Amino acid sequence: MRELHKFLLIAAVFLLAYFVPFDDPLVKASIAEAFLMLQEYAREHVLLCLIPAFFIAGAIANFISQGAVIKYFGGAAHKAVAYTVASCSGTVLAVCSCTVLPLFAGIYKKGAGMGPAIAFLYSGPAINILAIILTARVLGWQLGLARAVGAVVFAVVIGLLMSFFYRREEEERTRASLEQMVEEGEEKRSGGQNLLYFLVLILILVFAAWARPEQAAGFWYAVFSVKWYLVAVLLAVLAYMVVRWFDREERSAWVFSTWEFSRQILPLLFAGVLVAGLLMGRPGSEAGLIPAQYIEAVVGGNTLQANLVASIMGAFMYFATLTEVPILQGLLGSGMGQGPALALLLAGPALSLPNMLVIRSVLGTQKTLVFIVLVVIMATISGLIYGSIAPAI
Repeated sequence: MRELHKFLLIAAVFLLAYFVPFDDPLVKASIAEAFLMLQEYAREHVLLCLIPAFFIAGAIANFISQGAVIKYFGGAAHKAVAYTVASCSGTVLAVCSCTVLPLFAGIYKKGAGMGPAIAFLYSGPAINILAIILTARVLGWQLGLARAVGAVVFAVVIGLLMSFFYRREEEERTRASLEQMVEEGEEKRSGGQNLLYFLVLILILVFAAWARPEQAAGFWYAVFSVKWYLVAVLLAVLAYMVVRWFDREERSAWVFSTWEFSRQILPLLFAGVLVAGLLMGRPGSEAGLIPAQYIEAVVGGNTLQANLVASIMGAFMYFATLTEVPILQGLLGSGMGQGPALALLLAGPALSLPNMLVIRSVLGTQKTLVFIVLVVIMATISGLIYGSIAPAI
């Protein structure tokens, strides 16, 4: 089977090299756009977002007890607590659909139930408080409110549905996690020390990824203007904690786990970003293989087709944190309906082609497809409902 895979890969590369019209101006522009998007992604997201997230994921894998994860996020956890925490996590973590992946993989592999883990996966990028405020300011309070409410409801409903669909498998995972939990040793640090350690890690991620607001005034801009000073102080505090609170073996295990998450996730993300750039170009660009005017032509009005296309388009496009708002502003100016606009906002930030590839490596093909379909269906229905009542608001 492995040799067959190698043969198919060689055959695919040969056919690609033989038949693709590389001298065509559109193909040339699309290929250049793919690598420009990868460069933009590397410069703006890998160092400031993904690397801190990988270190947090490695810390979760090593320093959070499996008992704590199972207690609050496991299959037998109190659903009200588990889903409330998971569905509101995005208000703290201002991350994109790719940055949340290491954190999701960390808690899922540590024993979190399918439902709460999926709710966290969706809510992390979808309930970004900065993005919701920007949506309300630029696109109107109605759309901002609908996005906030829809994102919380989505996270809970999709998590509950995934948990229901795979309830038997989840029961087996819970039993296995409980058996493994018995083998855990005693904690080397107090609960307060662990809490402070993770708080510092999360704050480093939050401030390093803090985006520049459109207006050079107000609280958000004030935080942006001092964010690197805050990050420097937090890094110094983290260095003190790592040296004084952790032994050499623990530090090595943390670095190794961080590398394992990076090795698993980064190649898939890079490949997904290249494909997304090739097909649709960078946000605001029209150099992809799929022309932007085609997309704009099918998302006008509030039809089922318009909402479905907007949901699918949002699911496959890659949106960096906060970039979906100006992109949507341009689409609305080109005739996009209010319903499809909400559908794109609810499907877009939480999903992307790179994001899908990594989720598949954690959950498997079937669960990933079910998650994608649920997001698209719910975004489409939400768009239809909002589009029908938006004119009256």
